Amino acid sequence: QNMSFTKVEIAKKANVYFDGKVTSRKITFADGSFKTLGIMLPGTYEFGTDLKEEMVISSGKLRYQLPESDWQTIDGEGVFFVPANVKFKLEVETVTDYICSYLAQ
Repeated sequence: QNMSFTKVEIAKKANVYFDGKVTSRKITFADGSFKTLGIMLPGTYEFGTDLKEEMVISSGKLRYQLPESDWQTIDGEGVFFVPANVKFKLEVETVTDYICSYLAQ
C-alpha cells in the first residue's frame, strides 16, 4: 500500500494532547479534505469525535474500545472506524503511528 501523499498542505503547528504523549499534524488536500498524521506513546487515552473518523494504524500495538463495544486489539497494522459525536478509549502499548481521516456523514 502506498503510504505517501502528494500535493498537500502541511500545518506547521502540531496538535499536542496528553502532555505530548499524543501528537499529530494536519495535512490538507487540494480538494479541501484533510487527515491528521500522528504518533501515540504508550498510555491510556480517551478522545471525542465531531466527525466520523477512519483510524489507520501503520505500526504499533494498542487496544481500542468504541461506545457499547468490547475492547479490540491491533498489533502491527489495522483500521477501525469511529462514529461522529462519541467518545472512545485507547490503551496504547507501544509507540503507535497513525493516520486519521475525517469522513462525511
